[in-house]
Amino acid sequence: MTTNSQEALNLEGAMTAGGGTDDDIPLGERKTVTDFCYLLDKSKQLFNGLRDLPQYGQKQWQSYFGRTFDVYTKLWKFQQQHRQILDNRYGLKRWQIGEIASKIGQLYYHYYLRTSETSYLNEAFSFYSAIRQRAYYSQVTKEDRPELVVKKLRYYARYIVVCLLLNKMDLVGDLVKELSDEIEDYTHRFNTEDQLEWNLVLQEVAAFVEADPVIVLNDDNSIMVTSNRLAEGVVPPLEQGMVAGQLALADALIVGNCSSQVKFSELTIDMFRMLQALEREPINLASQLNKTGNQESTEKPSKRENPHKYLLYKPTFSQLYTFLSASFKELPGNSVLLVYLSATGVFPTGRCDYEGIVKECFQLLVRQELSPKHTLTGLQEGTVEGPYDFGGVLTNNNRDAGSMEVIQKRNNSFKEMHCLHPGDFFPFTRKPLFLIVDSSNSIAYKNFINLFGQPLVCLLSPTAYPKGLQDQTQRGSLFTLFLYNPLMAFLFMCRLTSMRKGLWDKCQEYLLKIYRDIAHLLTKSRTVDQAFLQFFGDDFLRLLLTRFILCSATMRLHKMFRETRNYPETYPQLQKEDSVENPALQNHILELASMLDVRSLFLEKTTAEY
Repeated sequence: MTTNSQEALNLEGAMTAGGGTDDDIPLGERKTVTDFCYLLDKSKQLFNGLRDLPQYGQKQWQSYFGRTFDVYTKLWKFQQQHRQILDNRYGLKRWQIGEIASKIGQLYYHYYLRTSETSYLNEAFSFYSAIRQRAYYSQVTKEDRPELVVKKLRYYARYIVVCLLLNKMDLVGDLVKELSDEIEDYTHRFNTEDQLEWNLVLQEVAAFVEADPVIVLNDDNSIMVTSNRLAEGVVPPLEQGMVAGQLALADALIVGNCSSQVKFSELTIDMFRMLQALEREPINLASQLNKTGNQESTEKPSKRENPHKYLLYKPTFSQLYTFLSASFKELPGNSVLLVYLSATGVFPTGRCDYEGIVKECFQLLVRQELSPKHTLTGLQEGTVEGPYDFGGVLTNNNRDAGSMEVIQKRNNSFKEMHCLHPGDFFPFTRKPLFLIVDSSNSIAYKNFINLFGQPLVCLLSPTAYPKGLQDQTQRGSLFTLFLYNPLMAFLFMCRLTSMRKGLWDKCQEYLLKIYRDIAHLLTKSRTVDQAFLQFFGDDFLRLLLTRFILCSATMRLHKMFRETRNYPETYPQLQKEDSVENPALQNHILELASMLDVRSLFLEKTTAEY
């Protein structure tokens, strides 16, 4: 049967269900129903086609998204203008209107994921909020159709994700309660097999909401919602005389592969925190439209406010490499690619083969980092280590690894196939690369070699934490928490679980002073590697670097952090006396500790003196 004949049957059935025969329906009203059915069918076709678009690349999908938006906009306006006719002649139900609104909300959310423009989150929220306020899905339970109830449950899950990203935590609590009631009613009425799956959704979102280790209380004891996106006044300014490069952060890959970590909707808590650290506070698209006066200036801003991001939850090696290659290919001139890895560590199993050792030695000889005598001795003894000898972080394995494990047991000289080694990044160091590794084997990425002379910096987490903090890793890494919300991380290190808003604001103000002083330390230093300064001109990277130095300096002063593996590291290495062990910075940290009445937890002397 052709599509046109199928549409005709659908239309005839809709009109009959709506009331009246063909002869009873005026020609104008019949045309209204026909146009509505056409727009509805076209919108479904376009929406279903979205899943076939490539997930990577920034150009192939834009025109298709534009067409889909246009059709849904027409469909939404059309049903508003002709609601009475559609109610009477088509039998339009409120859940069907809700389904259209939900699809538009999904469009805006996916447009946010592809563009990283947080304004589109507000638009998604507007449509999801309208569905709830107007109770579009309220009559679904009367239909006695489980698939319609599942649509309602999925709507709630999507709405919760958007609210989490917009930090609307009070609303999240209300939505979780409503979702719980809906799931209970759904499983009671229908004997379904997905009850455990929906209960797992509830457990995941509850754990996600409770992941923050510190709560801030208002004067009335209500919980204050803190936003940690980049806001005006938070980034230390570039003052006259400061030396900083002109590179701009354009693309970011955010990778999460920690099996035990709290997650919701393919977002681990570390991924969630890092993506917000790489975004500015969202603005309302409608208000921006009013200021600019036209839609085009909103959709094609002259300057992208946020770096474009890919969110990869438990990717395979090939998936990660594909997205990495796409970002590398489309990276504009004078731009930076940031890669954030939050993943389980993979430790070395064997040494490189002879050919790999020769290549590594040749590179070291060229850079005069290895003497010919050292090289010969290393080759004879097999002790020269290369970029695949230190392990790395784990990527996902979709296939049965049984045969691979048998091979590795026979020959430990093979490397782990599903490991992202430092050497895997070498081809991408042809352009400026900023790498953040949060892993139990992050130290593997200290063994980089800058082959092409492009700016390259790696910020590396501690590989282990003191015993008192190890049991908290499920709620997210302390290292990433420092990059996302330094004050919350500082409080967590000091075992403080709550704080009054007044003191919180006072401490945040003091942190801004610390950031400014760290910026001065780096830009005035004569020993700092120029790679750090080349990234310092970008707001996001400047804030990450200052927070990293604060994190490292704090851990070196804290009495619980006494092992080398408890400290963050960098490539290239930072001179400690000009950064993480600078006496002025240490005094700032002690002053912050005094404000919180926890100074006794910190050393009064530098780490070196200790």
